Amino acid sequence: MLEVNALSVSYGELDILKDVSFTVDTREWLMIAGPNGAGKSTIINAITGGAPYKGNISLDGLDIRAKKPGELAKSIGVLTQNHYVGYSFSVEEVVRLGRYAYAPGIFSKKCGMDNDMVELALEKTGMTAQRKQSVLTLSGGELQRTFLAQVFAQDPKYLLLDEPTNHLDLVYQRQVFSLIEDWLGQKDRAVISVVHDLSLAKAYGTKALLLSRGRAAALGPIEEALSRRNLEQVYSMDVYAYMREMLGQWQ
Repeated sequence: MLEVNALSVSYGELDILKDVSFTVDTREWLMIAGPNGAGKSTIINAITGGAPYKGNISLDGLDIRAKKPGELAKSIGVLTQNHYVGYSFSVEEVVRLGRYAYAPGIFSKKCGMDNDMVELALEKTGMTAQRKQSVLTLSGGELQRTFLAQVFAQDPKYLLLDEPTNHLDLVYQRQVFSLIEDWLGQKDRAVISVVHDLSLAKAYGTKALLLSRGRAAALGPIEEALSRRNLEQVYSMDVYAYMREMLGQWQ
């Protein structure tokens, strides 16, 4: 279980998050939603050590502050929306970096498990045919699937997603979320996603954390947390009516 208790993040006098608490257990997909500036990505940054925080974050009962980076990398994988690649590594080389946390030493040889995990990750994400291709030549969807394969090769228990499909075409959005859904079906897996698209949240999430101005406005099963009343209070509009109006254009 990943447990976040009374998480607060401040920069000077500005409070980004205030006393946010939640848990994520096996086979759960927590969707973190809310308006811009609500503090969604800051939660991901705090869990991964990218933001100073008050409160407690524990992983399987242990404070993550006590874990070494290599140990943490074996438990937590991260996929973001942007990947700035200025190098001509091949797809396979980028995916293989996901096994870095398991290397016993810098001069150690690759082990069979590493090779197996890389092959499986390439196969799952449909990137086997492009394995020798430079990442500089990939489309946006192919690049995102390459970094998703890197995370799969890493073989973490928990996958943190910071709007991973925000800039992708609809077909790639569906591909990435479907791949993650399949990954979640394995033993001892859980996912936390920061999302703007509430339709994706409802389609794939099992529970949701709805944020408003850095505080938890709702937390629970997806339909309860993202209820019409909760969304209207947070977004100051009738989100349900708006979404149905948009859908009506396709009938």
